[in-house]
Amino acid sequence: MTNIVKKIGGGWVFFIIAFLICTASAIINPALTLPTLIALGQLLEKVVPILIFVFILIFLFNLWLKPEAVVKYLSKQSGIKGWLLAIGGGIISMGAIYMWYPLLSDLKAKGMDNSLIATFLYNRAIKPQLLPFLIYYFGWAFTIIMTIYMIIFSVINGWAVDKLVDLSREEK
Repeated sequence: MTNIVKKIGGGWVFFIIAFLICTASAIINPALTLPTLIALGQLLEKVVPILIFVFILIFLFNLWLKPEAVVKYLSKQSGIKGWLLAIGGGIISMGAIYMWYPLLSDLKAKGMDNSLIATFLYNRAIKPQLLPFLIYYFGWAFTIIMTIYMIIFSVINGWAVDKLVDLSREEK
C-alpha cells in the first residue's frame, strides 16, 4: 500500500478514496448525494476563481520576479524596505488566507525571509475596508492605537518567528 501511495501521491490516493465513497453513497442513497453535489458545486464556484487568480499571480511572479529581486526586497538583507513591503502587502491583501499560502511558499523558495512572511500574515488582520466600521463602533482613538499596535506587534511577531525557526534548525 505504501508503494502505491509513494508512486501516485497521497493527494491522488485521498481523491480516489473520496470518489469511491461518494460513488458508493450515490448508489446506496441518491437522494442524499444530490445536496452534497450541489454544495460541492457552490464551493467550487467560490474557490476556483480565487485559485485561478492566485495561480495567475504565481505565474506572473515566476515570469517577472527573479530570485535576485526577492532577495533584494524580501530577504534578511532587505532591511526596512522588506518590513514595509510585508506590512503594506499584508494590510492590502484580500481574500481567504489559505489562498495566499501558495504564493508565499513560492516567494519563500525564491528567498523571502520567514520573519517577513509572518509579518505579512499578521498584518492581514488589518482590513482597510472594515476600518470605517471599527471607527464607528469604537472611535478614532481606539482604531488608530490598535492599528499601530498591530503593526508594531507584527514586526515583533515576525522577528520572534524568525528566531524560533532558526533555533529549531540549530537543534536538528
